[in-house]
Amino acid sequence: MTQRRFLFLQGVSSPMFRRLAQALRERGAAVHKVNFNMGDWAYWGDDEASHFRAPLPALPAWLTALVNRLHSTDLMLFGDCRPVHQAALALAPALGLRVHVMEEGYFRPYWFTLERDGVNARSQLPRDPRWYLETGRALPELPPPVHFTQRFRVRALHDVAYHAAGVLNPLGFPHYRTHAGRIAPLEYAGFLRRALRLRLSAARDEALSRQWLEQGRPFYLLPLQLDHDSQIRQHSRFAGMAEVVEEVLVSFARHAPGDAGLMIKNHPLDYRWRSLEAQTKARCAALGIGHRVCYLETGDLQTLVASAEGVVTINSTVGTLALAAGRPVIALGEAIYRMDGLSFEGQLDAFWRDGTPPDPVLYARFERVVMHTTQINGGLFGRRAIALGLGQAADRLLSPRSVLEGLLEAGR
Repeated sequence: MTQRRFLFLQGVSSPMFRRLAQALRERGAAVHKVNFNMGDWAYWGDDEASHFRAPLPALPAWLTALVNRLHSTDLMLFGDCRPVHQAALALAPALGLRVHVMEEGYFRPYWFTLERDGVNARSQLPRDPRWYLETGRALPELPPPVHFTQRFRVRALHDVAYHAAGVLNPLGFPHYRTHAGRIAPLEYAGFLRRALRLRLSAARDEALSRQWLEQGRPFYLLPLQLDHDSQIRQHSRFAGMAEVVEEVLVSFARHAPGDAGLMIKNHPLDYRWRSLEAQTKARCAALGIGHRVCYLETGDLQTLVASAEGVVTINSTVGTLALAAGRPVIALGEAIYRMDGLSFEGQLDAFWRDGTPPDPVLYARFERVVMHTTQINGGLFGRRAIALGLGQAADRLLSPRSVLEGLLEAGR
């Protein structure tokens, strides 16, 4: 059998890619890494590595020459929306490369995603409910996942270390431009400011959400996402969450039942300096719905989702949480669960009154298929979380075809 030769591109800011490479080498594969910035170098080093230091337009020719020199068979990357990865993905078919994409889990918190060719909007997962009903029926039940603790400070420390190394980019990688729509020092300052603000808002948010829940008031939930999330920037028609909030508020004011409320829950990692809360309250006042809308910085999402009349999202794991709880969901962006029988496929204006719960049988089989084919029990940060998923991830990478490809071929 021809030796598998993996070319790793950018990974997550943790030791995950380096440890995964070690697991692949122990199984007989060769691994080479491309470093695009000093953060990449800090987490990988010079061992079996090349360094891309030219402007982005030079990447296709440079990468083609590297693949041909190394006789690479597989491409491994984290996230399929970064500019350096999009350039590589465009080349992959012509170069005969298998593509493997790692991402945060479709289900949280004990899973991460590993798919071929792409994730989320680019996933090979079908959008046909009939396929899930048939395929999921034949698959066995999955055992409960191994639980582990994921400490935010571990993730934060890795992120700080990665970006601290990036201070030297002008010397080592002068043409590198980050894919993130933010500057790390400003983001960290925003986090500190948010931490201070949460100390003031936590008690208020808890009292407000408890009041709504105890009153039994019907309400819909809008969980916010991050402006720089690729699900917003590349896989939706919105430029940012301010546009989402505006559209949802106007639709809610005009079409939601008069006794219904709307609960807007901010993302826990939102670092913006100007909160959307003041803007939201001003818009609610103008629409005459200030008494029907509340804005929360904190709150237990599982409790809120379980009590909501429905959930409005772009493409968030809150959507799968709501579907599992049997709550109506509308996805305004591209989501793997956006299909008849799971999410509401009509317009937002109709969702407030016509949204229906997901088909429980379809959801159970959808979840089973997605778990079997794309999810790995493990984490991207923390020694134990990484170690848990390494073996399974390496085995999937080395398989001639993915689990999903096998199921798709069997159904033809």
